[in-house]
Amino acid sequence: MLRPLLAAALAAGFLTGPALADRPRDQDQAFRATTEGRAIPLPQIRDRVAREFGDAEYLGPEFRGETYRLKFMRNGRVIWVDVDAATGRIVGRSR
Repeated sequence: MLRPLLAAALAAGFLTGPALADRPRDQDQAFRATTEGRAIPLPQIRDRVAREFGDAEYLGPEFRGETYRLKFMRNGRVIWVDVDAATGRIVGRSR
């Protein structure tokens, strides 16, 4: 009984492993864009934008190819800030 379960678990791991490995992570894409000169490093952008939202708590980034989406929280409300990765200019903001 244990052998079929073990075999099924191994087979499932082999089948799903390559699919998961093929998806690039945000941080890998951002690193590649930075090293290729297509994006400003995230710490520089984060610091610049965080100064404008001084009383908001910075929660983290997403990288979307040409833009960073930074997440802040102020008074229990989430604020999304879209920033052009190449220039560091704010291009959008949630209300």
